[in-house]
Amino acid sequence: MGQRLPPLALAALAVSSVAGASTWDIDPAHSAAQFNVRHMMVSNVKGEFGKMTGSVNLDEKEIGHSTAQATIDTTTINTREPNRDKDLKSPNFFDVEKYPTITFKSTSFKKVGPEKYKVAGDLTIHGVTKPVVLDVEAPEATTKDPKGNERRGATATTTINRKDFGLTWNKPLETGGVMVGDQVTINIDLELVKKAAEKAAKTN
Repeated sequence: MGQRLPPLALAALAVSSVAGASTWDIDPAHSAAQFNVRHMMVSNVKGEFGKMTGSVNLDEKEIGHSTAQATIDTTTINTREPNRDKDLKSPNFFDVEKYPTITFKSTSFKKVGPEKYKVAGDLTIHGVTKPVVLDVEAPEATTKDPKGNERRGATATTTINRKDFGLTWNKPLETGGVMVGDQVTINIDLELVKKAAEKAAKTN
């Protein structure tokens, strides 16, 4: 049997294993998820969800140990056209009364270049969960706001087929084609606020 480490040594080992880790909360006031979908085969309709919460647990020494999770409020959808927004909230599309959120939970982190990452995870829309990969650009530079909070930014993009998530409504056009395209491009802009170490320890 090997010699058992004393409690203080075990504590030091535990601290060193997470020394490179930090928790960053999504700032809902400065973050948003936008989408882009083909309309009537001739143009693109853009919209956004105005409320998003979540966090990133970042381990800069072992990036593969990092995790991220986010929740988007589907009731905040905005395409700048009230009637269209009403339809998108209806059972024809997001059915927000039954499915008020979209969620993402990472399953892997991989650095693929300077300030560039591939983040795989489970995306749940309309009650359906599918794996997706986000292309993430996250500058390493940080700044401090007037209150002394440390902040950093990130952008993430991916493309999904809406039918994979049960969003199947469509209408054929007399000239051929359909009213709404299947491919949806998602762009996420994040502003992250570093959580104080003692608060992070309580929530992790």
